[in-house]
Amino acid sequence: MIPVFICEDERETREKIKSALEKEILIQGYDMEIICSAERPEELLSCAKSQESRGIYFLDVELKGASIDGFGLGKEIRKLDSRGFLVYVTGFGDLAFETFRYHLEALDYIVKGNDGEMLKRIRTCLAVINHRLTEERGEEKEYFTLKQVDVLRHIPLEDIFYFETTEKKHHILLHYRQGRIDFGGNLNELQGQLGSRFLRIHRTYLVNTMQIDKVDRKNRQVVLKNGEGCWYSRKGKSLLDEYFLHRP
Repeated sequence: MIPVFICEDERETREKIKSALEKEILIQGYDMEIICSAERPEELLSCAKSQESRGIYFLDVELKGASIDGFGLGKEIRKLDSRGFLVYVTGFGDLAFETFRYHLEALDYIVKGNDGEMLKRIRTCLAVINHRLTEERGEEKEYFTLKQVDVLRHIPLEDIFYFETTEKKHHILLHYRQGRIDFGGNLNELQGQLGSRFLRIHRTYLVNTMQIDKVDRKNRQVVLKNGEGCWYSRKGKSLLDEYFLHRP
């Protein structure tokens, strides 16, 4: 179920948005549910913090009397849900520059004033979101999620080469297609979390088996598809032999 959030300070507009969403979700049978319809951003953020799945957010830009506006709220949401869908409902027509400046990647900007047009755009947004989610499920992509300070990062498992311990206690370095990320954790926990796709070939390395290019037995290294090498131990050699023996 995909959680849907609304933040709009005008009660009448908020109820119109909520009603339109509920009606469209019911008619189309979308796997979505409105779990928060808030007047103030603090209420929405409190609700969003308790959710673990990717969400859909319909946000007003001008939130009268609030400590932050809709852009500031979007920025806070991105810290909790980096892959969520942001839709701005506003009295202003051109907000592309502002959302670009905040790095918010909004899905759409729906202009208030014409109820018929607003409801039509809401229906279109839900259809687009549902289509994207259906495509993603079809691809069966899996993600590794990590938290850096207040920001959640979602990295496709297929993009990860390996994890390694660092000199800093309880810190791990993730190597993936876009670079490297240092984060807090330990390999034992990661190994249990990621399952058999990742092999602990050395006390220092946890490698993605799908990224193994070859095993250099002379130098006791696993060579990955990005050209990097990771040492393997005696126990790691046994795990590698077992993996390649039973690999489909």
